[in-house]
Amino acid sequence: MMRTAGILGSLAIIAAAGFGWYSMAMTPSSGSGEKAPVGVSLEESMKKEMAVKTVNKENLRDMYLAGGCFWGLEEYFSRVDGVVDVVSGYANGKTDKTDYEHIGQTDHAETVHISYDASKVSYRDLLLYYLRVVDPTSVNRQGNDRGRQYRTGIYYTTDEEGAVAREVLDEKQKSLSGKIAIEVEPLRHFVPAEEYHQDYLKKNPGGYCHIDVSRAADPVIDGSLYPKPDEETLRSLLTADQYAVTQEGMTERAFSNEYFDKFDRGIYVDVATGEPLFSSRDKFESGCGWPSFTKPISADVVNYKEDLSYNMRRTEVRSRMGESHLGHVFDDGPRDRGGLRYCINSLAIRFIPEADMEKEGYGYLSGVL
Repeated sequence: MMRTAGILGSLAIIAAAGFGWYSMAMTPSSGSGEKAPVGVSLEESMKKEMAVKTVNKENLRDMYLAGGCFWGLEEYFSRVDGVVDVVSGYANGKTDKTDYEHIGQTDHAETVHISYDASKVSYRDLLLYYLRVVDPTSVNRQGNDRGRQYRTGIYYTTDEEGAVAREVLDEKQKSLSGKIAIEVEPLRHFVPAEEYHQDYLKKNPGGYCHIDVSRAADPVIDGSLYPKPDEETLRSLLTADQYAVTQEGMTERAFSNEYFDKFDRGIYVDVATGEPLFSSRDKFESGCGWPSFTKPISADVVNYKEDLSYNMRRTEVRSRMGESHLGHVFDDGPRDRGGLRYCINSLAIRFIPEADMEKEGYGYLSGVL
């Protein structure tokens, strides 16, 4: 599967009461009737109110997350399907009043209040979106921003939410060498930020942002749904050839494998775990004799490793949960589609036709086709 170099580096770049000066008295609601921050235009307030009204109130939920500068986090979550509205603000300080000039004194963290439709996206999934774009081990720093106001935090409003947050972070900790520094606390003293902070990146498209907001387009694929089987189960599940490729790093023959010339609509999943990996939308004819894709379904589902075997320098691609050897990634793919070619062994993947996705539990990924 050809020689390449430098891919790993590129892919790594590719996840107060008594304050006389205070004039913005506002506390969060637990339902859909939250007022707009002082200074928001009538037009903007009406847009937000209409967005809320389109959701069945029984499905409307609230969430509060701190993750560095709120400009980027607000824009990022506003792009997530199922999110109704996002408001930048300050939370979990010492007082119930503050503003941008005084958060250092009140110890508030820049926080976003997310209103979402629970029938479309879950609290857990939103936490997975969040963990994509924050450094969970960083203390009082995200991107270029430093200070207590830029700390990370999950501020819950129910005990159930707190339990889910701790569960997700416990799962995340297993994949990290450093200790997670995200606060998990009951919500206190949320204050919406000044109007000029709201929708900042929509008003200023070239403004500073420490995260890649385009990651909101990647579907969340919950790894806990696709655990790796134990060794005995794995050997009974896979054929000898599938085991050799996925567990021992072997490579199948070009032009004589199952999917190199298949272009039907559907998705490709890890044969070992069923974790979704690639979409037919991103498959192309490369002429190399193996299934070729321009990208995975989500950047979350694959890992990379330098491969120096056979006197070559290549970048190996492995599945996230199953740790299956899938193939390699090269930089000779279609330039108009990102320039990468994921050269994947057919024996490492299983095709799920579009017509079967719902019954096999992959209906939530219909949008990737």
